[in-house]
Amino acid sequence: MTPLTLALWTANIVLDSTGQLAFKAAAGDTSAGEGLARWRWMAARPWLWLGIGCYALEFLVWVAFLSLLPLSEGVLLGSINIVAIMLAGRWLFGEKLTRLRLLGIALVGLGVAVVGAGA
Repeated sequence: MTPLTLALWTANIVLDSTGQLAFKAAAGDTSAGEGLARWRWMAARPWLWLGIGCYALEFLVWVAFLSLLPLSEGVLLGSINIVAIMLAGRWLFGEKLTRLRLLGIALVGLGVAVVGAGA
């Protein structure tokens, strides 16, 4: 993997994970109410906008990343985002990591390592 590809891959992981976590922070506040009032409340908070900004940047990074690799390889390498988000969700939001989820993390990580070794 070239340094540019590695940098784009890393940026994709950071942007996607940050975007997902920001959306969770925006949506997870139970004091927001329901329906339209909830959406208004979320729209006034920075977390929603951080998530949208991360996704906009991630789109550009993802397209650049895919321009350097075959689609099948890029998508498999991109699946490491699942692992990063699950671990960050545990750390930031106290979400549970069951044995099956930990097994899933290990299998995804192994798959990304195998694909990355061949990239």
